[in-house]
Amino acid sequence: MAKMTSIKMKRLLEDELKNPNYRIVYKRDDDALRIEWKESNEGMTVALPNLIAKYNERGQEAVDEIVEHVNEALNIMNDTQHLKGMEKQIFPVLRSPSFPTETKSKKKLVFKEHTAETRIFYALDLGKSYRLIDEDLLEEEGWSNTRLDEIASFNIRSLSHEPKLDQVAGNDFYFLATQDGYDASRILNEAFLEEMLANAKGELTVAVPHQDVLILADIQNKAGYDILAQMTMKFFAEGRIPITSLPFVYENKKLEPIFILAKNRPEKN
Repeated sequence: MAKMTSIKMKRLLEDELKNPNYRIVYKRDDDALRIEWKESNEGMTVALPNLIAKYNERGQEAVDEIVEHVNEALNIMNDTQHLKGMEKQIFPVLRSPSFPTETKSKKKLVFKEHTAETRIFYALDLGKSYRLIDEDLLEEEGWSNTRLDEIASFNIRSLSHEPKLDQVAGNDFYFLATQDGYDASRILNEAFLEEMLANAKGELTVAVPHQDVLILADIQNKAGYDILAQMTMKFFAEGRIPITSLPFVYENKKLEPIFILAKNRPEKN
């Protein structure tokens, strides 16, 4: 099989995404393809290196999957959504502070400050995709930010939170990776964190390197901090929607970002 390159993948996607209403632009500096509606400029960006890696593993199936996802996401952007009647499909999602606070069409997204490393946005779950909720949609429904946050917070508490345990060098690492799009969001379930803290033998740390994983670590010795730092950085680098490479210490119902120094206990931010 000939080696897949970014240019070849760009051409393949252009062939698969033929729609006279789409504008497809190759962003050379980012090595990414931007697919958007010509009329509204709303759309999504596909990182080509990530897709090529999946293509090398799974072949055409990986391309078919992203094409379906792009078409569905763009169709959703073109549809009119409502919050009323969809209350059970509203969830909080974590993003880094550098994440844009408005859409390409200049609509301001609803968000809430969380930590120095994270912000909370709000998603309307539409099945295989979701839409981040903007201020215009909130205003059309006559909802307040507080009501939106209360509904999203209730829904995140209703999701399962049964992490898998992995013991490394005398430390307990717990992983939540259900792939439902809200794994990192489970860090907002305070009752769950309090339960983990109550059962911790050492210091409870939490990490959200990307959207699709939540790592909790019961750190019981110095080696645990180094392992946590390496693990968080690895997940951060590999994530489809990276959030932060810094883990947190959880105590007194607060999350404090920590810098982990090799062979040392971490310093709090």
